[in-house]
Amino acid sequence: MTTEPTATGSVPGQRPAPDGPAPAPAPAPAPAERERVSAFVSLSRVMLVAFLRDRSALFFVLLFPLMFLLLFGTLLKGASSPHAKVEQVGAVRLLDSVQGEARTGLEQVLTITRTDDEAAALEKVRKGDLDAVIKEGPDGRVVVRYSAADQVRAGSVQGIVNSVVQQANQAASGTPPTFTVESARVEDESLKPIQFLTPGLLGWAVATGAVFSASLTLVGWRQKKVLRRLRLAPVSAGSIVASRVAVSVLTALAQTAVFLVVATTPFFGLRLTGDWWLVIPLVVCATIAFMSIGLLAGSIARTEEAANGLSQIIVLPMSFLSGSFFPTNDMPAWLRAVSEALPLKHLVDSAQSVLSRGGGVMDALPTMGALLLFAAVLTGVSWKLFRWDD
Repeated sequence: MTTEPTATGSVPGQRPAPDGPAPAPAPAPAPAERERVSAFVSLSRVMLVAFLRDRSALFFVLLFPLMFLLLFGTLLKGASSPHAKVEQVGAVRLLDSVQGEARTGLEQVLTITRTDDEAAALEKVRKGDLDAVIKEGPDGRVVVRYSAADQVRAGSVQGIVNSVVQQANQAASGTPPTFTVESARVEDESLKPIQFLTPGLLGWAVATGAVFSASLTLVGWRQKKVLRRLRLAPVSAGSIVASRVAVSVLTALAQTAVFLVVATTPFFGLRLTGDWWLVIPLVVCATIAFMSIGLLAGSIARTEEAANGLSQIIVLPMSFLSGSFFPTNDMPAWLRAVSEALPLKHLVDSAQSVLSRGGGVMDALPTMGALLLFAAVLTGVSWKLFRWDD
């Protein structure tokens, strides 16, 4: 028995054919697109392998930022519990009335010493040896004299004294406030923050220029065989070193001049104090000391990239540990001891003394001697490691 097709031409038991043409299969990726994807994957793999094999790149991308995390984490670890040194002039009822456990808690944040010489105490604040002077004024006023050189520490002292005043006034509730706080700077009130910002940034600029110029020049001349030619030429090694030192010193003096000219404009308002001109021999001695660091880095490094990296490792941590950007008072004791061995720390302190605190010759002369001694020792080490060529 045969099955006849229906009027529509379909056979019973079979699906009817769609009305339109059958859909075309999805087109295969074009050869050009496959090549682009393959090139992208291959280049990415090559770049990743090259990055992983480049030890200097790995260091600066991964370990160098971690080093700063450890540095700042250590520096700021105790920032939540500031400790300040103050001197109490004569009797101060507010401080003398704090006894027992309250006194123990106060001494955890303030080291209080007594004196009757207010002028000497204020001079210590100006020089940074004390954070504040506290004395009692009329009508229950507590007078706090601080230095604008360290706004963070000054704010901490004022906050602590305000807290003690509030507690004392609350204990005498129902009566008018017994104590009030009067805060004032030991410096001229017209002085601006640039007064204390300039020495630190100037020291950082001088250190950066001297270290990098010495290290990169030494490595570059060695790679380009300039040192070999100079060795064969009728030129003494002393002449080569002296010329490099002269150029670096002139550059540092130009930096100093630019800093002082810009900072003393009315816009910034730096006011030079004391024997400010002593910053010039300070910068000369510091440049020689920092160049000895650059010579050591250039003697160790074999390429300009390595010299640049080694100089960065030396200069940046030294800048943070030396107070170029923020005060170092809150650092742990062992880290403060490390900073005292850094030439930039002494340059910043002495430059701030002669530029902003009215310092004189005796504030700069010991620092100049220490910087030259540091340069002599490090230059001797660099001489032992020096190579004329690779």
